[in-house]
Amino acid sequence: MRYIGRFAPSPTGPLHVGSLVAALASWLDARAHHGRWLVRIEDVDTPRTVEGADQHILRQLAACGLVADEPVQWQSQRFAHYQSALTQLDTKGLVYGCCCSRQAILHALELNQQPHQRHTTPRYPGTCERLNLNQSRTKLAQRLKTRPAGTVTWTDRASGQQAEPVHAAVGDFVLKRADDVWAYQLAVVVDDAAQGVTHVVRGADLADNTARQIYIQHCLGLARPHYLHTPLVMGPDGQKLSKQNNAIAVPLTDTLGALREAAARLNLPADVIPEARQPSELLQAWISPWRSVWITAFTPPSGTYN
Repeated sequence: MRYIGRFAPSPTGPLHVGSLVAALASWLDARAHHGRWLVRIEDVDTPRTVEGADQHILRQLAACGLVADEPVQWQSQRFAHYQSALTQLDTKGLVYGCCCSRQAILHALELNQQPHQRHTTPRYPGTCERLNLNQSRTKLAQRLKTRPAGTVTWTDRASGQQAEPVHAAVGDFVLKRADDVWAYQLAVVVDDAAQGVTHVVRGADLADNTARQIYIQHCLGLARPHYLHTPLVMGPDGQKLSKQNNAIAVPLTDTLGALREAAARLNLPADVIPEARQPSELLQAWISPWRSVWITAFTPPSGTYN
């Protein structure tokens, strides 16, 4: 099997140790399988994009010895491809317009006695599905019908068999927002397919996106990659390290220290070469331990729609 992996940061701020863990894991997995490693800047959410953050992230990666095997791709240059995919889904009768605000969705859930948990995406109750709003002049979000999805199952290389009843868990989800911003779920599926990505290695915070992405792949007739979700890096307050809670950026002046910390989070020996002077020495030395700790035998991506 030809292996293609990728690291896909969002340029909402500089790279921190949590995102470096994901970058290192995806690079090591690609190298351990003699594959190719790509970098994609996921700047599809343009209102949240920080000017210059993409170039700073690329400088941080390069300083850590993590350089893509092909030219870097920017999602902001690929909107026509997302529109083509949306049109395909619409032609199949799987898309409808929605005028619901988040507040309206939460209110509907409350009326239906379906409480919403904080820090999660509220399940859409299907309010606009039968209203045929696409003929209106109002700007609408575009949602994907999920009732045909049933229960999506897949195997995560770290945590084993997974399952999610997409319609019951998240409902019909947005592919394009009312402000014309493309949703991450659609963009990542279209780009992974276009780049031939066979293996997705990313942080566990993105694991709950997997069922929705597999369903989109199914609807578009695209191949399903293998998935591996690595442990999150938590801050002293017990919260996931993120740009939103001011996680410290990976310093360009101590990339060896940053790499050792990231490796330790992946259960790799941080002191593999105590006298190392270049990131490349550490990276090469971690390939074999990565195989021992993280890799299982290649099997076709498993999963069903029930």
